[in-house]
Amino acid sequence: MGPCKLREAAGLKGIAAAELLGTDSAQISQIEAGTAGVSEERVRRLAAHCSCTDQDLVDALAAMAGDRTRGWWEEYRGSLPTPFLDLSELEHHASFLREVQFLFIPGPLQTEDYARAVYTFRVPELPEEDVELRVRHRMQRKVLLEGPEPIPYEAVVHEAALHIMVNDRAASQAQLASLLARSEAGHVSVRVIPFTLQGFAGAASTTTHIGGPIPKLDTVVRDAPHGAALIDSEAQLDAFRTLFRKVEAMSLTPDRSRDLIRRIMKEL
Repeated sequence: MGPCKLREAAGLKGIAAAELLGTDSAQISQIEAGTAGVSEERVRRLAAHCSCTDQDLVDALAAMAGDRTRGWWEEYRGSLPTPFLDLSELEHHASFLREVQFLFIPGPLQTEDYARAVYTFRVPELPEEDVELRVRHRMQRKVLLEGPEPIPYEAVVHEAALHIMVNDRAASQAQLASLLARSEAGHVSVRVIPFTLQGFAGAASTTTHIGGPIPKLDTVVRDAPHGAALIDSEAQLDAFRTLFRKVEAMSLTPDRSRDLIRRIMKEL
């Protein structure tokens, strides 16, 4: 999406950008869709042709283009839908992750049993092998929080998600216990919006905000009727940053949130 921003900012059509880079419009489309690679040199050449003077943006895009890391998600290519791989790659480059969830425990905080119950329930029903692939992928996403270089993670979860038992009682209690344990990590913040909160009308604000190497390369992921929608326009990103902080400000503190989670665990 970064090269696309450079091209659109300069008012260039795909075919014009292709001519500048000595390629064709089909490859430009593939590069912008993330299905084809692009060299650091080509990124810098496109930036020059687009008269981009934002050196931080150019350097960040060039660094991403030069990263030839074959990520762990590549083992799922051809087995899982592309959005699963796109999300993993975005998280690989992320500087932080923020989530607001109302009905589910956020993905990186889910236990294996919880994730399996979520994927098993979907319609049309998935073959067992596909369910297990999705569960394994979700568990590997935890490298964000548990890997050698964990990133700052902030989650705001509505109390409803803590009460909904997507699996049996024992699995639900284990999920809350895991959530408590994860919330104690220094780079993790879990805050709860209680049922008793008055004046809260933000139930439509479920989002995942993935911080890029620089703010202009942030991405917001939102659920859409036919899969996830990726949002990266600056105006919309500013709106979602404000929305997250607004929801966060209305939630309980991390300590009070843990107290509520413990109470719900005992009541299940």
